[in-house]
This record gives sequence, structure tokens and C-alpha cells, in this order.
Amino acid sequence: MSGTFLGMPSFQAAAKEALGNAQQRRNLEHATRTIRGKRAQVVAELDDWEGLRRTAAAIKDNVLTHLDSYLLQLEESLTRAGATVHWASDAEEANRIITGLVRATGTDEVVKVKSMATQEIGLNEALEEAGIRAWETDLAELIVQLGHDRPSHILVPAVHRNRAEIREIFLREMGQVGAPPPAVLTSDPRELAEAARVHLREKFLRARVAVSGANFAVADTGTLVVVESEGNGRMCLTLPETLISVVGIEKVVPRLEDLEVFLQLLPRSSTGERMNPYTSTWTGVTPGDGPQDVHVVLLDNGRTDALADSVGRQALRCIRCSACLNVCPVYQRVGGHAYGSVYPGPIGAILNPQLRGTTSEVDQSLPYASSLCGACGDVCPVGIEIPDLIVHLRTRVVDEHRGGVPSGEQLAMKGAAWLFADHRRWEKAQKGAELGGRVLGGKDTIGRLPGPLAAWSDARDAPTPPAETFRTWWKREKGGRR
Repeated sequence: MSGTFLGMPSFQAAAKEALGNAQQRRNLEHATRTIRGKRAQVVAELDDWEGLRRTAAAIKDNVLTHLDSYLLQLEESLTRAGATVHWASDAEEANRIITGLVRATGTDEVVKVKSMATQEIGLNEALEEAGIRAWETDLAELIVQLGHDRPSHILVPAVHRNRAEIREIFLREMGQVGAPPPAVLTSDPRELAEAARVHLREKFLRARVAVSGANFAVADTGTLVVVESEGNGRMCLTLPETLISVVGIEKVVPRLEDLEVFLQLLPRSSTGERMNPYTSTWTGVTPGDGPQDVHVVLLDNGRTDALADSVGRQALRCIRCSACLNVCPVYQRVGGHAYGSVYPGPIGAILNPQLRGTTSEVDQSLPYASSLCGACGDVCPVGIEIPDLIVHLRTRVVDEHRGGVPSGEQLAMKGAAWLFADHRRWEKAQKGAELGGRVLGGKDTIGRLPGPLAAWSDARDAPTPPAETFRTWWKREKGGRR
């Protein structure tokens, strides 16, 4: 599995459809505005936020430069602490390993901590094919799962749903897979949370196997770290007999002390909080306490390909905070589904094409899912220059498609280059534009352009050409003097 939603069209086509969902746009606008406000407040409390960002970027770059050494150190530390380490080159291998581990326990269900890596590899679907049910325990992920939906945000996957929609999902679906909600359920957040708590509690107490991701993996101690807000992660990490953690190879940090930097940056950038309500750390197996059979699957799945790109590799610094989504004007209007991946928004526009390549229509289009306003780069807590990477990947897509039958856009650019190459051609074109301006006199804009230009004007108005260009005015007023 590639992590691409099956049948996804290009971003532009999916975005056009998403723009028609007015309720989703209202939900996104409210949620992102609220998170932006909270983030700005807690970031302003720190004297040296920029210093923290630079430090985090330096730690991540050091890891990426010496990733081979740090991964071997992490494996050694994990093994010494009693964990079993597995290496997975791609999604298929990771799913095969995890499915085999679950089957070996004799159970047919697992509980899951919210994990982008497991969504990336399509783990739930792979387990279901093997007859194993995977229960999401994060509230937003539970909403998405019960709604037979797809996540649309890194931090709050159900951000596109409002409370009334969530109530309907709970009433319709919960009783079919576990404890039902109360017969009388309102849209009050406390009632919805309580219904989810009751529904999940029986799964926590029954589960023998849990699957998690990790926000960080400490090389020198073998410690894994999960930060979350609800306590569901703590339940999954302590109650089951077997724990399987799927960790992207870029999640390594060298020392435990490095967490001091990231645990200041991550909660402020993601939820607008000074610290996470729950920060869980575990190091292998502790006799008599917690899971006694601990496995760690170190996942590549395109990461070494990204690492080989000296410009693009900085995307692997990402700590999955979602700050770039919350400031992106494109994401705010179209939502996350249009990106065709569990990684939406600006980070998805640069991460997906590197992890999956640019062979599919959606991945070729993602570097163009940006206005290049630069807001994403300004807020990134680890200093990823997202706009620069977007331009870099646009160049890559263009280079990969050179030759063959030129597209309409390529023909237009060639025509423009020919026109601008000689001032006499440009002057004649301006004369033609003046004529058009006089014919259309009185109109400020042209609602729809003719022919192949019609697609461009579907989403914008073209200005009416002036009846007199600056060049003509200069010749008339100044006699053409330089």
C-alpha cells in the first residue's frame, strides 16, 4: 500500500469539489482560527522561540546526516531493554510483520493509539483482510472510523465534522461494534465524550494487543515517546500484554535531553498548550509492569529516498504538529481529503511526493497545492522551508515530464517566451490589447475567457485590457524620449 486514497484525482480536481462543501469550510475556518489564536498566545510567552526552532532544526539535521549510526544505536538500546526490533522497507513488509505478530498472540483484535505511520501504511485495512479488527481509541480517530470516513487533519482528524454530525455517527454506528451510546444523546461535547469513553472502556479492558506509533525515539536509551491529550494512549501502552510500535526511521533523537526542546515546541505548535496533558515514555520491557512482549517496527517506506535529496530531506524534520495546516489559506478552504493522503496541507504537499514518488496524478499535483504565501514556513517549529521545497518539487515534476506531446500550459509558456523575446512583437501584442480594451470599454473585468483560457477564468476574473498602454501614453506625452 502506498498510503494514497484509492481513486484520488489530482489535487485541483478534488479541491474544486471540496470548495462546494460550505459546512466543511465553516468547520475548518472556526477550528483553525481557534488553534492559531491559542498558539500565538503561548508562543509569545517564550523569550527565545526562534532559538528553540534553530536548536530543533540542528538536532534533526544532525540525526538525518548520521541516521545510519543513530538507527543502529537505537536498535542496540531497544534490544538491551528487552524489546524486539523489526525493520520494514515498505508498507507491505511492515503490515506483514505486524499481522504476523498479532496472529501469534491468538487474538483477533487490537487497540490503537493515534498513529500517522500506521495510517500511512494502511495497517487497519491490512489487519481487516487478515480477520483482525483494529479499534481506534483517539476520539477524533474513533469518529472517523465509525463514520467510515478519512482523516482530514494531522492533529484533529475529524475537524471537518461538527458536533451534530458526530452525534448522528455515534447513534448510528456505535452499537454495531460495541457499547451503544445513551438512547437520548445530545450534541453537548461532554455527553459525546462520555459516550466515547464508555464505548472504548470495554475495548481497553479486553484487549491483549496494542499498536502505537511514537513521536520520538531516543537512540541512547531506547525510550519511545507518545504525546496525547485524552489518556487513551496511556491505556493502550500499559494494559495489553503485547505492544507493537510502528516508528518512522526519522523519529530518532540522539539523547533524552533533546526532548526538552521538542516538548516545548510540539504542544505549543499543535494544540496551543504549554505542555501535553499526557506524555508517555517507555523503555523496552519492565518485569511485572506493562506489556511484557514489546516490538518496535522501524519503518522506511520512502524515507531513504527523501533523505537522498539534499534539498528535500529537510521535510523529514517534521514532528507532525500541524501548525502549517492551520495557517494555510488553501487547506482552510478545501480541507484535508483533497490531498489524497493522511498527510494533508503544506507538509503533505512536500512529504507525500517524496515518500511516494510523483508517478500518480495526485502526487504530481500536490506541489501546486499552494499559494506560496510563506505562512507555513514561518510557523514551522523545526524550521522547514516549506515554500522552497514546494518550488523544488515543482521543478522535479516539470523535469520528469519534459519531452513528448507538450501540454496546453507548456505551449502557452513557449508562446509567451517567443513574444517577450523581441520588443517589436510585444509592442504589436499591446496594440492588439488596446483594441480589445476599447471594444470592451466600460468593463473592469472579463468574467470568462474564451477557448482554452476558460479553465483559468473559472476561479478568477481577468482584468479588461487598458484602452491605452503605458508605452502608448509615454510616446504621446513624452514623444518617446528615454
